[in-house]
Amino acid sequence: MTTKLESPVKTQMVVTLISGLLNRDCHESTRGNLARRRRVFVQTETGCVLGMELERGDNAHTVKRRLQLALSVPTDQSSLTFGDRILNNDLSAIRNHSPLLLARNAMHRSSSTPCLSPTGKNLLQKDQSDPIEILGCPNNFARIDELVKDIVAAIKKGVDPIPVHGGLGGAYYFRNISGESVAIVKPTDEEPFAPNNPKGFVGKALGQPGLKSSVRVGETGFREVAAYLLDYDHFANVPPTVLVKVAHQIFNVNCGVNGDKIQKKKRVSKIASLQQFILHDYDAGDCGTSSFPVAAVHRIGILDIRIFNTDRHAGNLLVKKLDGEFGQVELIPIDHGLCLPEHLEDPYFEWIHWPQASIPFSEDELEYIRNLDPICDSEMLKMELPMIREACLRVLVLCTIFLKEATAFGLCLAEIGEMMSREFGGREEKPSELEAVCLEARRIIEDLNMSNVEAEEGNEEFLFDIDCENAMIVDPSQVISSDFFDQVSYPTRTSIVKVADIRPVRPEENWYKTASKLPTSLKNIDVGVRRSANDQLPTSISFVKVADMSEEQWILFLEKVRELLYPAFGNRRRATIGQRQRLGSSCKF
Repeated sequence: MTTKLESPVKTQMVVTLISGLLNRDCHESTRGNLARRRRVFVQTETGCVLGMELERGDNAHTVKRRLQLALSVPTDQSSLTFGDRILNNDLSAIRNHSPLLLARNAMHRSSSTPCLSPTGKNLLQKDQSDPIEILGCPNNFARIDELVKDIVAAIKKGVDPIPVHGGLGGAYYFRNISGESVAIVKPTDEEPFAPNNPKGFVGKALGQPGLKSSVRVGETGFREVAAYLLDYDHFANVPPTVLVKVAHQIFNVNCGVNGDKIQKKKRVSKIASLQQFILHDYDAGDCGTSSFPVAAVHRIGILDIRIFNTDRHAGNLLVKKLDGEFGQVELIPIDHGLCLPEHLEDPYFEWIHWPQASIPFSEDELEYIRNLDPICDSEMLKMELPMIREACLRVLVLCTIFLKEATAFGLCLAEIGEMMSREFGGREEKPSELEAVCLEARRIIEDLNMSNVEAEEGNEEFLFDIDCENAMIVDPSQVISSDFFDQVSYPTRTSIVKVADIRPVRPEENWYKTASKLPTSLKNIDVGVRRSANDQLPTSISFVKVADMSEEQWILFLEKVRELLYPAFGNRRRATIGQRQRLGSSCKF
């Protein structure tokens, strides 16, 4: 990893080389697999899973046909997908032990279709595998391989898992031969609003927007694994986590959309995340924060910033007392299924008001942050979890750059978290300071593109009108004033700035303007048991999206974000300088 991210453009220049090396290693490791059978796991929108062997000549049509025969599901109006990609005839890029999704085409989508359970003898004949199979590259999960073997041995001896009664989704404690809980398994089709959710929160098909509009139903398990993979050197203490295909009769299968008719229990296969269960004494909500080590809070906060964790609450911070050390504890962060959203949302950081978060970073922590390389992180996740969507990887890159620049400026963890969090006034939700910077960066790009169009067309009339009365011209040579975030305008969720047609522009054309302010109302979530999720989810406010930019636009966007960050950092520093003076590095906890 590089010691400093000099510039997104300079970094991008080495991406081709990095990507080539990574892809070469991947191709060499999988070349043998392509020449022989590959095992994949195809999951329907309703959660049914079929493991099958791919022959070299198989294509999407043959996979769908075999799925139709085995599970008795219609496939004529469905597409075989792998993350962002829709698979057609060629399946050569699909690696061994990959999860695929059979998704109905949007115009034929219906949330009322009941789950069709595996009934054919064909399924039993084709899926005679171990109760648990690790998806992806098993060599990269050596720490948990022995744990999986212990669980499989226990299952074969009749030691059944135990359902977890808390939470909104389905989860199960898997045990070893001694009956001790050693792992927690969360099936993707039992997530909140997923078809087979056992707690009444149903009504969505896999792949549709879920509890958070930026995280799709059935994709939280990928994020659990991503958080573990990104926790280099076990820096934040994330427990080992893998994606698995697991088969057991304890899993829940709903018959109807309301989830009120449970099928007779039988062995079914599911895609799930499997995380090592860590023995602990309580969670962070059961005690005061004074005993929490500053370093532990900082390290968890650094991870949360990088992955844009939207759900870091006290219940998913486990606390373990250290033997022989009076009052000393260890923090274990879990439940990362709502990180890496597809667009910026309002994150939730439990630690943001803890006194430890206002203590300056140590030199070791700063060195760790300096060595982070968001481009390499993104490429690594593409290799290990190729089903993760490109928009999620862009959020990772953006947040890592933000973290690196903020710490280089000298901001503490609390200040960084506050800049990422939104403010609420009355019934309106305003973008965070980070989102405001991103909005300005997108407007700069859009207006630079418009200046190019004006120069090319000369005196020709535009085919559309621009409301100049509400526009404000800003000179970027001036430092953004302290009232910048009150002056900047924000689009509503129905008028998000689009830059799909932007072309690269000359760097000397550095002028921009902002449009008039358009406030947006915040709607409250209303969740009821045994009701369709379609009427329960709020209309999420999305101020900043990153998926609609081409690669060139994305790099230019990152450049503009960097230019606007430092004035924003200065404003944040001035706003919190009093608090920083009260909480110096000599504070003890």
